[in-house]
Amino acid sequence: MTFDRPDAQQRDDIDPLAPFRQRFIIDEPALIYLDGNSLGRLPIATIDRSSRLIREEWGRRLIRSWNEAGWWDAPQRIGAQIATLIGARPDEVIIADSTSINLFKLAVAALRHQTGRQRLLTDDLNFPSDLYILQGAIELLGKQHELGVMPSPDGVHGADVAAHLDDQTALLTLSHTVFKSGFTYDIATVTAQAHEVGAMVLWDLSHSAGAVAMDLTAAGVDLAVGCTYKYLNGGPGSPAFLYVRRDLQEKLHNPLSGWLGQRSPFDFALDYRPAAGLRRFLTGTPPMAALALIEPGVALLNEAGIAALRGKSVAQTEYLIALWDAWLRPLGVALRSPRQAAQRGSHVTLAHPEGWRINRTLIEQMKVLPDFRAPDNIRFGITPLYTTYTEIYDAMARLRQVIEEKLYERYDPAERPDVT
Repeated sequence: MTFDRPDAQQRDDIDPLAPFRQRFIIDEPALIYLDGNSLGRLPIATIDRSSRLIREEWGRRLIRSWNEAGWWDAPQRIGAQIATLIGARPDEVIIADSTSINLFKLAVAALRHQTGRQRLLTDDLNFPSDLYILQGAIELLGKQHELGVMPSPDGVHGADVAAHLDDQTALLTLSHTVFKSGFTYDIATVTAQAHEVGAMVLWDLSHSAGAVAMDLTAAGVDLAVGCTYKYLNGGPGSPAFLYVRRDLQEKLHNPLSGWLGQRSPFDFALDYRPAAGLRRFLTGTPPMAALALIEPGVALLNEAGIAALRGKSVAQTEYLIALWDAWLRPLGVALRSPRQAAQRGSHVTLAHPEGWRINRTLIEQMKVLPDFRAPDNIRFGITPLYTTYTEIYDAMARLRQVIEEKLYERYDPAERPDVT
């Protein structure tokens, strides 16, 4: 493989998704942004959507916009668009609350449904917040359940799930793509293994939706949650989504039964009756100013097509790993992501004993913006709609320079901001 900048530029020249980059705000052309796996860039269309919502729908039409502007149906409408990206039916995905709240709602609903089973199973690669939610759910259910945490064999790859499942497993919940290493479980295989012992499965799609192809319907997935501010480009803290398989929607009960999940909210009855279908998993009033901004980013992804997005993601992560192999491995940089493309999401994690100081140097001196995950991991997010091969080439070249010249030594390892 040739490693020079003209080769990287040639790859960009023939990239069929390259024109999508022009549809995002690129306010600092010199900045190499490789953190779209944490916060996606701002689509230009989102600015127009925001202006229309603020000036016209809220400013002029006021409360009439709940009916006139489609506010009332927005959670289902945008959910249906996300469904296309994750291989779900349109009536199986809805926008609601945050990922953590959705995880709580679906985990508790599943545990209550799975009577006679005590075990809740996850792994030690899962996002810590998910474990906190599961621990809290068990506490609130009166400690009738126990949480099992499967160990990863190497801190990169997932556990042998089948070996940990038994007839007491009520619910298996995992991140599809894990946040540190980018390891990606085979949804179909793992879901089938859980179903063989009668367990339900709840997937967290936060680090895969919009960049990794999946087919929840074909896999028979029971439940899923995910955020919208990473690859879906919905904006910081934008509302999350949840998925409930169609045949389960009338069988499961939302533990946070609220006004929007009521069958007839404007009857204002004092006794709760759940709405039909997926709307029963809504709780409070949708935050329209944030929810509406999800739609333009999701539309761009559907226009590009998930197959093309995944194809570019694989090609670009392979390219980054090839640069690591040639340039960075000899310098003591470890690869903390799977080598096999089928097991890898859309970010690549590299590690070095001076990882934090190197990360800081990249951001503050080298115009490269990845992120850091303790203890020594630097994550480089590949966002197929706007990441270029030239950016990847330049980022790895600058990383090599930082390490070879020890530019990181000027920074105090103890000085860290609140957000890394």
